[in-house]
Order: sequence, then C-alpha cells, then structure tokens
Amino acid sequence: RLELAAQQSSANLKADSATKPFLQRCQELVKVIDEYLAKDLQPVFPWLVESVFGSLDGVMVGWNLRLLQPRSSEYSVAMEFLDPSGPLMKLVYKLQAEEYKYEVPVSYLPGPVKASIQQGVLPDSPLFHNKLQFPLSGQLSLSLSLNPFEFYMFNFASCLIAPRVSELPSDSAYFVLVDTYLKHFLPTEGSVPPYPFLDARGTVSPPAPRSPSMQFTGYGSHGSSLLKRHISHQPSVNADPAAQEIWRSETLLQVFVEIWLHHYSLEMYQKLQSPQLALLQYRLSMSSVPCGSPAPPALCGSGTFHTYQEPFSPTEDHVLVVRLLVKHLHAFSNSLKPEQVSSSPSAHSHASPLEEFKRVVVPRFVQQKLYVFLQHCFGHWPLDASFRAVLETWLSYIQPWRYTSEKSNPSGDSHSRTVPEKWASFVQENLLMYSKLFQGFLNRAVRTDLVNTKNALMVFRVAKVFAQPNLPDMIQKAEQLFLEPEHVLHHRQHREFLTPSHGGSFLSSRQPAEADAVFKVKSHVYSLEGQDCQYKQMFGSELRNVVLKLVQIIAQARQTAKRISDHSAEAAANQSFLSWFGIGSQDLNSTYAAGEPDDTGECVRKTHEFLDRALEFLCEIFRLNTGQVAQLVANLSQAPNDLGSKQLPDCIQSENGPILTDLGRLQIINGLRRFDIEYQGDLELQPIRSYENAVLVRLLFLVSMDTEITDHCYIHMEALCSRRDLLGRLGRYYLTSPCERQQKSPVTRRFTERQWRPRLSLRTLASYRTLFGLVLLYMLGALLSFGPLSSTAFLLVSFFLHGLFMTLFGNKLKTH
Repeated sequence: RLELAAQQSSANLKADSATKPFLQRCQELVKVIDEYLAKDLQPVFPWLVESVFGSLDGVMVGWNLRLLQPRSSEYSVAMEFLDPSGPLMKLVYKLQAEEYKYEVPVSYLPGPVKASIQQGVLPDSPLFHNKLQFPLSGQLSLSLSLNPFEFYMFNFASCLIAPRVSELPSDSAYFVLVDTYLKHFLPTEGSVPPYPFLDARGTVSPPAPRSPSMQFTGYGSHGSSLLKRHISHQPSVNADPAAQEIWRSETLLQVFVEIWLHHYSLEMYQKLQSPQLALLQYRLSMSSVPCGSPAPPALCGSGTFHTYQEPFSPTEDHVLVVRLLVKHLHAFSNSLKPEQVSSSPSAHSHASPLEEFKRVVVPRFVQQKLYVFLQHCFGHWPLDASFRAVLETWLSYIQPWRYTSEKSNPSGDSHSRTVPEKWASFVQENLLMYSKLFQGFLNRAVRTDLVNTKNALMVFRVAKVFAQPNLPDMIQKAEQLFLEPEHVLHHRQHREFLTPSHGGSFLSSRQPAEADAVFKVKSHVYSLEGQDCQYKQMFGSELRNVVLKLVQIIAQARQTAKRISDHSAEAAANQSFLSWFGIGSQDLNSTYAAGEPDDTGECVRKTHEFLDRALEFLCEIFRLNTGQVAQLVANLSQAPNDLGSKQLPDCIQSENGPILTDLGRLQIINGLRRFDIEYQGDLELQPIRSYENAVLVRLLFLVSMDTEITDHCYIHMEALCSRRDLLGRLGRYYLTSPCERQQKSPVTRRFTERQWRPRLSLRTLASYRTLFGLVLLYMLGALLSFGPLSSTAFLLVSFFLHGLFMTLFGNKLKTH
C-alpha cells in the first residue's frame, strides 16, 4: 500500500508540476519528502532535480534560477527549498544513507573529459574514479554512476553552462546559491556543519572509506601516487565529525572545477594528465568489467587522442561565477590556522581533515584548471570591454593577500601596501599565472582601442596590481629560481627523492628552503607547459620591447583622446540653425568613428587619468627611464594632427583595393589615421531615411527615372556632361551623382569602374528639412510682397548661382 501510495503521489507531483502555482508545488514537495521513505522517493529524485535545474541538454529550463531575482515572489520560496539545510538537501541525505546511484551519460561531460574517456584514458580526477559504467546490450554510450549528493551538485553546476540564452544578474538565485553552498561546505570559520538529517542508523556514510593507514600528507599538489588519492574518511560514528563530513566539501569543489573550468585544447589536457597513460588505460579497462569479459572496443587502443576541438566558449556570466569561486577559495585557504601553516610536513597528519583540506585546496584543485581556463579566455575573448570579467578573475587569483583577515593600512591606497614576504612561496608556485598571463594581456592591450575609457581602465588595473611594492621583486626572484640550468628537476618526481634527508646530494650546496623553492617553481612550470617549454621571462628583453610598444600606444591614445575631444567641441560650435535647413554640412558618412560616443567630456578626462597612471606604474614595474618616456610623450604631442589630414592608413594596394597592414590597423584603432568613408552607391537607391517622406521619395524617383523623359533628354544630357568647358562642368555638377564626382573611399576597382548615367536627381525635395525650408522661404517672400512665381524664380536663380560658385571654387574650398 505504501509503495502504491508513493507511486500515486509521484505521479500527482509530475502532473501538477505544470498546472499548480509555484508555492503550492513546493509545499507539496516538502510534505512528500517528510512523509515517505527513501526507497519510495528514489525514482522521483532525477525528475525532481531536472525540474529544478533544467535538463542537461538545455531543453528544459526548470525554475530558471539564472533569472530568478529577489523582486520575484518565487525567490524566497526557491531559496528556502534549495538551502543547504532545506527540504531538497534533506532528500539528498535520505537517499545518500541508502547508497543509491544515479547515472549521467558521459556525453554530458565537458568536451576534453568526454574525449579522454572515449579514447580510453581515465581523467586524472577522483571525481571519475570507479564510477564509469560500461554500456550493456542495447545502450549506446558510457555513463557515470554518481551518488545522490554528486548527482545533485553535477546538475546544479551544469545549470550554469547549459546552452540557454540568458543573463546572470549578481543577485540572481543561482549566483546567491553558489555563494551559499560555498560558505556552507567550505566554511572560513568553524567546521563543516554536520548532517542535519540522519537515518535510523544515525549516520550517513561517505562514498568511499579511506584506510586508516593512508596518510593524508600524500594528498598534495605534488603527490607521488599515479592517481591522486580521494579525500575520504572513515564513516565510524566515533571518529571526528569533520572526518565524516569533509568528503562533501571535496565533492562540491571537484564538481564545480570539473564542470566550470574545462575550456582548453586537448593538447593542453594531455599535458595535465599523468604521463603513464598505459597504466591508466589498463586500470580503466579492468575496472567495472566482469572477470573474463573482454575490454570494451571503445577503450582499447594505444591511448592516443584523435583530433579534438573544444567548441564551447565561456560567457561573461560564467566567468563571474568562477571569480566568486576563486575569491571564496582564497578566503577559505587563508583561514588556515597559523600553527598549521608554519608546521612541518610531519605534523600535517595530526591536523584536522578540514585544516589539511584548506592547505591543499588551491594548488591541488584549482591551480592547473584555472590557468588553462584563463589562458583560453585570454586567447579567444573578443577585444572589447566585456573582457573585464576575465581580467578581474585573474587579478583576484594572483592577489590572495586581499582575502585574509589581516588588514594592513585599510584606509590607504591598496597600491601603497607592500605585499608581505610570506606570499613569495605562492608567487613561486604560480609563476605562470603572473608572467605568462601578463604576456597574454600585453598582446591583447597592444591590439585594443585604448581611447575607450573602459579599455584604458583595464590597462590601469593590471599595471596597478603588478606595481604593488615587493611584487615585481617576487616574480623576478621566482624566474631566477626557475632558470637555474644546473638543477632541472623532473616535475613528476616525488619530493622525498629531492631533499637532502633522502640522499639528494646534488642539492647539498644549497639551503633546504632554497632547494624547495627551486623544486616548486620548476614543478609548477613543467606540470603546465611540459619540460620542452620555451619560457619567456617577464623581465626579459623581448617582453620589455612589447612594454615599450604599449607605452607608445598609450601615449598615442592620450593624444587621440584629446584630438577627439577638441574635434567634438569644434563640431558642436560649428552647428547653427541654418544647418538644419540644409545649408550646413549634411554628410552623415564622414563622422569620426575612432572613439565611442561616450568618449568625450568626462570620459576623456578619465581616459587621460587612467593612461597617465598606467604609464607611471609600468615605469615602476619594469624600471623604465621616466625621462625617456616623458620625451616620447612630448614628441607625440608635437606630432602633426592627422585627424584632419588626407593621409590614408598604412595599406597595400591590391587588385581588389587596399589591404590594411598591422600598422594600418593600429593607426585606425588609435584614431591616428582613417579612411574618408562615403556612400559609393546610387544615391537614388539608398534606404529611405527617417527625415524623408516615403511617398515623395518613391514618386520623385519614378519621375526622374521615367523612360520617356530620360530617353528623350539622355542624348542632350550626355553631350552636355562630356564637354570640357564651364557648361560641361556645370552640367556634371547637376546631372551626376556626388560619388561619381569624387571617389575617396577604399572601394574595389570593379566598383569604381562602374559608369553612372547622367540624370536629374529630385530626391532632395522629399526631405522634410528641404520642404520646411521652402515653406519658410515662400512665407518670407509673401511678407516681402513677392508672389509665388517671383519666389520660385528667386530660388531657381539662387540654386543656379550656388552651383556655379561650387563649380568654380568648390575644389579649392574643399582642399583648404
């Protein structure tokens, strides 16, 4: 009866999910979770998770947590239901106690991970170990067998990267839930909260017990084991409560990292794997396979990868959530007790599991994946202001001292704070995060429009961070440790074979601390870039030349911003009431397009401030000669103003027209030169403008293109336009298109060779400005006692005299 009632209840829940109000559905779910046993709720759990977070393929959006905001009436209900101590997590713990398993197809895993498994190589992450389910007869693909907690967190993390088009506000339910889960399972104060819901046995077992003899110290950033050990602890009720609960913290972090930080090439993915792929493949082929059964065909082979391209690119919302994760992990790691930070390695085994987890959480879980994630973003992100999200994520990671409880000089400028010497080891273990990514940023900066205030701000932010006192010295010291040629240490060797206490005589001439630092730096670089990497020094001559190029571009951008400001002010001053009548310039195609509309006034002042400070910081970081930099800026300020010149950007002429060189692109980006872009097509066929009357445009076009009129007059018009005297010039002025009279734009040769047929254009009469001006002039003529015929004759004579004047002196005025 209970089973039938449970089945009926689950059927009712699924049926009511699309009809009943949100609050009523949640209340019924809470009631069902409280009243029924785990075995009755087990079939409902996958449907419930999917209805909340959406399907993995993106078809179902679920509750759409990414758009749910506090102003919504459903927000508080959803947050209470999904709270770490809420009803849905209670269901997770109920099912966890009974050790139920749920399958997730491998096809929904991140691209590199999926490709790795399909090629027969088990990813080097404990999250996937002993969980691969081979396809049975009739099944098409591999799948992972996850426990309820892992299944829940997998779907929650996948909700961020599912193929849905939506923005993620900073106060959305999803963003707040990520922060809530991090604070609950990775607390900076105290220990992980115990299970709030227990079964009849009084405990909930972690997924994989750890042997009492297994030392926790082996779990670190440079472990000797081929497969990194899973942080799991004994389920004994008499053990330390933290030892039972720590696996949840690890699982949460592993899921977030594996789902969110997987955007890199397969070549980089191979570098992150253990070199002994054959043993890994053998372990994969032997695990979960019945005795005597052959290895699956999909997993047999030499372990090599086929060509693979990761098509997915992270969004700005995705990067913002990753930054939230980075900031919390720094705070979590920095909350390690001081005695654990300074204690010897032998004392780590006596530390609580949570404290030991804090010690290894950043280097073990985040460092490698975040590095390749940021490298991917640096290389593929558009050259626009949205890169600020990636930039701030990078700067948050390389400044862990910002997320400590120690507040030195909290009221002063952060730039004036000296980086404490204790962070030198962090810089050494993350050298590529500083040097390699700084080089990547420089490559972006020299191709970015620094006249834009937002782009100038990004250059200022990076320069300010790297100019912090003591930080450049730390980076330079780390590079010196790595470039020790006589001590090349293999990055896969274990630390115990490299220390003097274990016979490391080749390091006997060095102090143990320095030898350990050499190992850290070399191990970090080789593990990410391979032993054949060609490391470019951050303070080497090659990068110094790039910095000098950036300094020149910054100086040019400063001058361009000033010219844009002056040009905008001059253009505004030249506007008059008469220009509204068409007497002034109406060339809508000749506006200056180097800067954005907001790059005037206050924005120009901010651009100057950001670029000036960035120059100062770059001089501090790379010890540039301030006098030479000042002279360079002065020389550029005295350079001729190219804004009004006719000099074209640097380009190569080809049969299809000019092709911009790299120098030409740089000149256009920084507003130094530009093409005079004008409409080169038939003016009669332009789209109807908002200031034109559509009926008149079409009517006047039909009149001007009337075959009887044009065919009768064409011979005479062509003969007139072919003359070389004053009448011919005057005829060409009135009877040809302006784009035929003057070709200035970089168009293809085939287009410029098109011949235009002489005709009289009447489209100007369809303009509201022209019509309103004519009405005012006729009214003025009436006030002066001029009749309609006299006013019309006066207009025709004025029009003729204007054309005669432009024919005689137009070219001289334009040149002037």
